[in-house]
Amino acid sequence: MATEVKLLGIWPSPFVFRVKVALQLKGVDYEYFEEDPFNKSPKLLESNPIHKKVPVLIHGEKPINESLTILEYIEETWQNNPLLPQDPYERATVRFWAKFVDDLFWNKAFAAFIAKGEAKEKIEKEVIEGLEKIDGAIKEKSNLFNSAAGGESIGFLDIVFGVIGYWLPIYEEAGSMQTHTQKFPAIAEWTTKFVNHPVIKENLPSTESLLPFFRQVHEFVSSASNN
Repeated sequence: MATEVKLLGIWPSPFVFRVKVALQLKGVDYEYFEEDPFNKSPKLLESNPIHKKVPVLIHGEKPINESLTILEYIEETWQNNPLLPQDPYERATVRFWAKFVDDLFWNKAFAAFIAKGEAKEKIEKEVIEGLEKIDGAIKEKSNLFNSAAGGESIGFLDIVFGVIGYWLPIYEEAGSMQTHTQKFPAIAEWTTKFVNHPVIKENLPSTESLLPFFRQVHEFVSSASNN
């Protein structure tokens, strides 16, 4: 019998990592398919015809795209081990900060990762301003960050903020970025607790494998922009 839940992904992706963690926390069995970003499978192109990117969760042959949307779908479909708080205001707050993090990481941090010269410095300042806000949010709203509050469970924002605590320092090193994520005390403390959670440790790609990958990405993008 075919597995009802399938996940299309690539191993270095922080967004695919989010989905893997959420599925494991919910105890959902799934079949994983590793995609080649340079030779995308017909299944991926069929399942995400607009953006043609991972992650894609396929549940009963119905595809769900974009990691935040997938996390919400997982939360609503498998209601055991809730990731979102029950209070409506707290849920809205979680969604706000999740969107803020994705805008910062993807739109600004990745732009800084591939930029050069004065443009890079300008975007790095914007990233630092965003990190200051995130650091303050972790301090002020620690109840929404289960690992930051010292809990053993992992919540929605813990999963989402992983791109900042774990992947952004890799961007910084691979792309010679001057944003210094780990100099923000609340982010640094939260990251230490986060990466040591058993489910997180089991699913995190090692920095030793991620750094060469993102260095290659940086070199590829740099060489392409010079042509």
